[in-house]
Amino acid sequence: MSDTAEVPPGRRVFVDKQSPKAYHALLQTAEAVRTTAAEAGLDRTLVELVNLRVSQLNGCAYCLDVHTRAALRAGDTTRRLGVLAAWRDTELFTDRERAALALAEATTHPADASAQERAYDAALAVLGEEEISAVIWVAIAINAFNRVSILSKHPVRESAHHHREG
Repeated sequence: MSDTAEVPPGRRVFVDKQSPKAYHALLQTAEAVRTTAAEAGLDRTLVELVNLRVSQLNGCAYCLDVHTRAALRAGDTTRRLGVLAAWRDTELFTDRERAALALAEATTHPADASAQERAYDAALAVLGEEEISAVIWVAIAINAFNRVSILSKHPVRESAHHHREG
């Protein structure tokens, strides 16, 4: 009998728990990215918008839960977060936020070269080089965490620490 036949369907390995050294290195990277973003002058709401938009694109329920709560704590509104998936069709986001969101999308889907060029042009018009670099690093980091959570199937549960937003 093969080893795979003994694994129940739907069971996943929590790769963060299975490989703690690798996960710790990812956490250290995330801390360096937070510092880089702060030093570049990116406010927490912009960082959380990037985290949320990338998590939407990747379909990571766990990270969407975590970063929705973080965005609300940082002062963002349920209205803006509710329309984030269609940010281009609203007037609720600043030029800086729009540039960061487009750049985050291009970082998440780098194979779309024309979208990447448009995103870079928009970013260069309103963000400095340090800010552009920081946005890209924020998007890279959340993409990595999305993959850890998606492939591990980290659960999103109601708990004593969670309260229903909205």
